[in-house]
Amino acid sequence: MPKLPGISHQRAVKAFQKAGFRVIREGKHISMTDGERIIIIPRANPINAFTLGGIIKDAGLTIEKFKELL
Repeated sequence: MPKLPGISHQRAVKAFQKAGFRVIREGKHISMTDGERIIIIPRANPINAFTLGGIIKDAGLTIEKFKELL
Protein backbone atom coordinates (compact mmCIF):
# COMPACT_ATOMS: atom_id res chain seq x y z
CA MET A 1 0.00 0.00 0.00
CA PRO A 2 1.47 3.40 -0.95
CA LYS A 3 2.27 5.74 1.90
CA LEU A 4 -0.40 8.26 2.79
CA PRO A 5 0.56 11.71 4.00
CA GLY A 6 -0.74 12.78 7.40
CA ILE A 7 -3.58 15.09 6.42
CA SER A 8 -6.17 16.98 8.44
CA HIS A 9 -9.86 16.16 8.34
CA GLN A 10 -10.56 19.46 6.51
CA ARG A 11 -8.29 18.48 3.60
CA ALA A 12 -9.83 15.00 3.50
CA VAL A 13 -13.36 16.45 3.34
CA LYS A 14 -12.37 18.79 0.48
CA ALA A 15 -10.79 15.89 -1.44
CA PHE A 16 -13.88 13.71 -1.01
CA GLN A 17 -16.08 16.62 -2.12
CA LYS A 18 -14.04 16.80 -5.35
CA ALA A 19 -14.79 13.07 -5.77
CA GLY A 20 -18.54 13.76 -5.62
CA PHE A 21 -19.28 13.28 -1.91
CA ARG A 22 -21.28 15.79 0.13
CA VAL A 23 -21.49 16.38 3.87
CA ILE A 24 -24.73 15.05 5.38
CA ARG A 25 -23.93 15.33 9.11
CA GLU A 26 -21.28 16.95 11.28
CA GLY A 27 -20.47 16.23 14.91
CA LYS A 28 -17.49 14.45 16.44
CA HIS A 29 -17.23 12.77 13.03
CA ILE A 30 -18.19 14.00 9.58
CA SER A 31 -20.62 11.84 7.57
CA MET A 32 -20.47 12.12 3.79
CA THR A 33 -22.34 10.41 0.97
CA ASP A 34 -22.26 10.23 -2.80
CA GLY A 35 -25.82 8.89 -2.92
CA GLU A 36 -24.55 5.31 -2.98
CA ARG A 37 -21.93 5.05 -0.25
CA ILE A 38 -21.64 6.64 3.18
CA ILE A 39 -18.22 7.38 4.67
CA ILE A 40 -17.38 8.63 8.16
CA ILE A 41 -14.37 10.90 8.67
CA PRO A 42 -13.03 11.47 12.21
CA ARG A 43 -12.19 15.02 13.27
CA ALA A 44 -8.49 14.35 13.80
CA ASN A 45 -5.40 16.29 12.83
CA PRO A 46 -3.80 14.37 11.27
CA ILE A 47 -6.03 11.39 10.46
CA ASN A 48 -4.27 8.07 11.14
CA ALA A 49 -2.91 6.66 7.84
CA PHE A 50 -4.54 3.24 8.33
CA THR A 51 -7.89 4.84 9.17
CA LEU A 52 -7.68 7.09 6.12
CA GLY A 53 -6.74 4.12 3.92
CA GLY A 54 -9.88 2.29 5.05
CA ILE A 55 -12.06 5.35 4.41
CA ILE A 56 -10.61 5.72 0.90
CA LYS A 57 -11.31 2.04 0.20
CA ASP A 58 -14.88 2.39 1.53
CA ALA A 59 -15.36 5.39 -0.79
CA GLY A 60 -14.45 3.22 -3.79
CA LEU A 61 -11.28 5.19 -4.57
CA THR A 62 -7.66 4.17 -4.89
CA ILE A 63 -4.96 5.83 -2.81
CA GLU A 64 -3.38 7.22 -6.01
CA LYS A 65 -6.70 8.78 -7.08
CA PHE A 66 -7.20 10.26 -3.59
CA LYS A 67 -3.71 11.81 -3.66
CA GLU A 68 -4.61 13.46 -6.99
CA LEU A 69 -7.70 15.00 -5.35
CA LEU A 70 -5.68 16.56 -2.50
